[in-house]
Amino acid sequence: MKNTMWSGRFEGASSELLQKFNASLEVDRALFRQDIQGSIAHASMLAKCKIISKDELRSIIEGLRRIEDEIESGVFEFRLEDEDIHMAVEKRLGQIIDPSISGKLHTARSRNDQVATDFKLFVRQSHRELIALLKNLMKTLINHAKEHKTSIMPSFTHLQHAQPVSFAFYVLAYAFMFQRDVLRLENSLALLDECPLGSCACAGTSYESDRELSASLLGFARPAANAMDAVSDRDFALDLLYDIAVIFTHTSRLCEEMILFSSAEFGFISISDSFSTGSSIMPQKKNPDVCELIRGKTGRVYGNLIALLTTMKALPLAYNKDMQEDKEGLFDSVKTAKDSLTILNAMLQEMRIHKENMLKACQKGHLLATDLADYLVREKKIPFREAHFIVGRVVAEADRRGVDLSEIENLSAIDPIFDDKAMRCLSFEHSLNAKQSSGSSSIKSVEAQIQALDAFLNAH
Repeated sequence: MKNTMWSGRFEGASSELLQKFNASLEVDRALFRQDIQGSIAHASMLAKCKIISKDELRSIIEGLRRIEDEIESGVFEFRLEDEDIHMAVEKRLGQIIDPSISGKLHTARSRNDQVATDFKLFVRQSHRELIALLKNLMKTLINHAKEHKTSIMPSFTHLQHAQPVSFAFYVLAYAFMFQRDVLRLENSLALLDECPLGSCACAGTSYESDRELSASLLGFARPAANAMDAVSDRDFALDLLYDIAVIFTHTSRLCEEMILFSSAEFGFISISDSFSTGSSIMPQKKNPDVCELIRGKTGRVYGNLIALLTTMKALPLAYNKDMQEDKEGLFDSVKTAKDSLTILNAMLQEMRIHKENMLKACQKGHLLATDLADYLVREKKIPFREAHFIVGRVVAEADRRGVDLSEIENLSAIDPIFDDKAMRCLSFEHSLNAKQSSGSSSIKSVEAQIQALDAFLNAH
């Protein structure tokens, strides 16, 4: 069977193998709304430039709206020989309205700029949806922070006990990561704000068209500056794939800690039954599968980014059919990200925090050693390296006694440099609020961080 859309110079029919291998309809049919939106904008531009009449425009728009309804209701018949969503819509339009009118729709455009425009519209919408989901996730973390400004837990470096912090301070670290994700997506949105429509195959068109109007109708800031770049550019897809990859770097780290913190060894949090699973053999099990699945899906979205980078890395200008491979991985990453952010937020909203277990964990690992060293520097005016060494000997003595540094009753008995004031440093609350630097774990600083994030969300 010949494809009548482009087969004018061909004498033989296409192989059925070629039709199956060449078609992208199963993937790009997801762009039907963007394709119709772009076609309506293009037709409106053609009418404004008097390339088609107002009556022809009206007929084209009515036909496209009917096609959109057919696809949404499931009665539209997708055929393999139509290759892609663009030709499927165009062919159906010629069946609904006068073919002599529908055939004018493709004037001053090509499938090359058409697909780039459709894809950009999808990517732009995906950015906005992901930004909204990230903001919801930030709000959940901020709500936990507001509730747990005085809930003390150990922080970790090298997964070893480091210094006491609040649970609020901990979750705000992730809130700021997700804030950067929002900003990164917004930066990518600004970069993609150029419309490819009207660039045609690669060199522009000889018709007196109005690309500024097309761009405006589709909500872009401007038309793309160079037609060859416009049809061969997939930076906007790579940017979104990269942005999603970084989001999953952050969610994967958070999920890893939720897995650890919900274990019997930590007991810092409990994940609700609504977002846990059981074992087929061990009746006692309550597994954090949501976190494990998100952690696992991270490799998947990384792979989609690497796949498109590899596809694009050596393509000559302008459009090449290799670029048909740009959508499936991106569609998958977008869906994976939306699903993951939605369920992660719901899980975190129902998460319970066990303050008593976190505080108990602070009594291991000598979390107050740095506070004691800072005290010697501040009050005894000795160099930090000397203070570090002195406190190291105190820690060694605590280990010999089998107690935590916070349980030492008389520091001066270990080293006469310590006085009674030094004993105040052996308080987790004192440690938390002793921090003076901006961005620190003190309650005052945490409250400022919460205010900054709230202001960001209100402004965005």
